[in-house]
Order: sequence, then C-alpha cells, then structure tokens
Amino acid sequence: MIGALGLILSGCGSDAQKESSAPTEKQRVAPAGSSSASTTPAANLQDSRPVIVAFGDSLTAGVVQDTYPDYLQELLDADGYKYRVENQGVSGDTTTDGLARIDNVIAAHPALVLLEFGGNDGLRGIPVNATKDNLEQMITRLQAAKIPTVLLGITLPPNYGSDYIKPFTAMFPELAKKYKLRLFPFLLVNVYQHADMMQPDGIHPNGEGNKIVARDVLKFIQPMLRTGSAH
Repeated sequence: MIGALGLILSGCGSDAQKESSAPTEKQRVAPAGSSSASTTPAANLQDSRPVIVAFGDSLTAGVVQDTYPDYLQELLDADGYKYRVENQGVSGDTTTDGLARIDNVIAAHPALVLLEFGGNDGLRGIPVNATKDNLEQMITRLQAAKIPTVLLGITLPPNYGSDYIKPFTAMFPELAKKYKLRLFPFLLVNVYQHADMMQPDGIHPNGEGNKIVARDVLKFIQPMLRTGSAH
C-alpha cells in the first residue's frame, strides 16, 4: 500500500512521467473545449449544455479518451444528465500552475468545477501553507464568480513524515469546512491498490481505473446535479 501511494504521488508531479497527450504551455492558454478528443471548439459553441470543468493535474489530464472526465461524460449522458464535461487538467501542474490557469476555468462559465490539485506540491515538498494558500485563492476566485466547486483530495505516503503529512492531509477538510465545499478526500481510493486498474507505470489509472474514478465522482456530485435539464 505504501509503495503504491508513493508511486501515485510521484507520478502526479514528475515531468518524466507526463503523458504524451499533455498540453504544451501554449495550449494551456486556450483549454480544450471538451474532454472528448473528437469535439471541436466550433461544436462546443453550439452546445448549450451547462459545463462541468474538471480542473487539475495528471490525474485529471489522463490520456486521450481514457480520462476520468471522458468516462464521467459517458455516465452523465447515460443517466440523463444534460452537462458537457470539459477537461482542463495538465500533467505536472502544481497549485501555483493551477492558480495561473484559473481564469481559463472562470471563462468557461461552468455550472460546476471539480478541483483536483496538491499531489505535485507534496512530491516537491512545497510548504503546506503555500499549497493551501494557492488552493484557497482558487476557491475564492471561483466563489467570487459564483461557480459551485467541489474539492478532490490526494494523500501522501508515510515516508514523507508525519510533520508534513498531517498538515497536508488536514488542509483539504479545513478548506472544505471554511468554504462550505463538498470534499472527496482521495480521488483514487477505490483504484490505487488494484494493479489491473493502473497503467504499467503503476502510477496513473488506466482506462478501467478511470471508469471507477468517474463512477465515484458522479456518485459524489449527484446531489449537485439536475436531471434532464440543460438550464
């Protein structure tokens, strides 16, 4: 278990582990219009469904057509939820990078944001206060824009030491309580211990793993969704 957690965390932040589909710096300025690789910006302009933005690092970015946002879209469609999922995940991003991209999220005028950051900060030993401050700024920016937001957490392996792990782990529920957010404590809780749900690197979920993540996320956000409505 400890080894798996360590691999998951290190994979979230290591530049060497970035997927080949990860956006470049130039691409970050104009995020993809949908989690689906086949959807064009022009098509998105004609799509009147409210948007759910999946915003995070490599755990959100995934690999083309096998990301949890892709499968979340499929589940939403199958269950009659009229939403379009937009994947704004970038491999290797820290909370500092996320904060630098927050305007892209706000510009999408989403009905909901799935906020997933922190793993890369933990890997690099960034002071927890700095990570928490970045997350807090993202949250306050989103709330100022009246955008509903949920927090998707990440955990750290024991070898990072209790002096670092305790405040790191605590910041997610602290932020959720302070800003009245729904919190999913560990995004990969039902995946990381299953080798058949992980990529060969043992770090990121594969397609089957991301199906489970998508299922978990949908169950988590269902109370916030409207069935059969494009409002």
